[in-house]
Amino acid sequence: MLSSEELERYARHIVLREIGGPGQQKLKAARVLVIGAGGLGSPALLYLAAAGVGTLGIVDHDTVSLSNLQRQVAHGTPDAGRLKVESAADALRHINPNVTVEQHAFRIAPDNAEALIGQYDLVLDGSDNFSTRYLVSDAAYSAKRTLVIGWLGTMDAAITTIRAHENGPEGKPNPTYRCLFPEPPPDGSIPACEQAGVLGALAGVAGSLMALEAIREIAPFGEGLVGKLLMIDARSMRFETVSYGWDADNPLSGFTGGP
Repeated sequence: MLSSEELERYARHIVLREIGGPGQQKLKAARVLVIGAGGLGSPALLYLAAAGVGTLGIVDHDTVSLSNLQRQVAHGTPDAGRLKVESAADALRHINPNVTVEQHAFRIAPDNAEALIGQYDLVLDGSDNFSTRYLVSDAAYSAKRTLVIGWLGTMDAAITTIRAHENGPEGKPNPTYRCLFPEPPPDGSIPACEQAGVLGALAGVAGSLMALEAIREIAPFGEGLVGKLLMIDARSMRFETVSYGWDADNPLSGFTGGP
């Protein structure tokens, strides 16, 4: 049940036909894991807390530096040197004390990914490297969890939702992350943001859209990004969505080389 304080706090959701009281109850009951409390994870976490997601888990082993603050809005100047999970947790509690925050101050790795992801209903991956994205997407598939993935370039971003453990409306398997990107790019072909830079406000746009996708998955409405890649170009202020499908040769849910 929603308390009187929660009814007032979430009033603009509750009057929405697409969410309403039942949808807000689903948000309160949900457990969402956010991987990375950085440029994408910060706005996603803030909006999920404001939306009333009942439990938010944060995975990040890093500490706050001044160079983070241009885009990682869950942290402030006094947080420099603190663990990101700690400063982000404080920010979420400041926004909404009704939210339970679970801190995981370690690097997600092959020996902990599936067990950790299995503790939550939904996962958002805001990590900044391909190896983590492949690890998380594979673990989400094994744990049968829906995954919202976002990534940033210098002046561009992209978002998709993966429900690879389920079939689509036509009975065909939903695509995996490996259907979209079968192989990571060659090492060194994509420079890190330390060398190339990144537009700070773009991280806010993309992270907020990741939160929107998560809310849509929890309290379903409209048409989400399963089998679709939303691309954002900040140079031309253009949004474009392209479709992609299941690849029968992908190593998770497709051909595995057997007879």
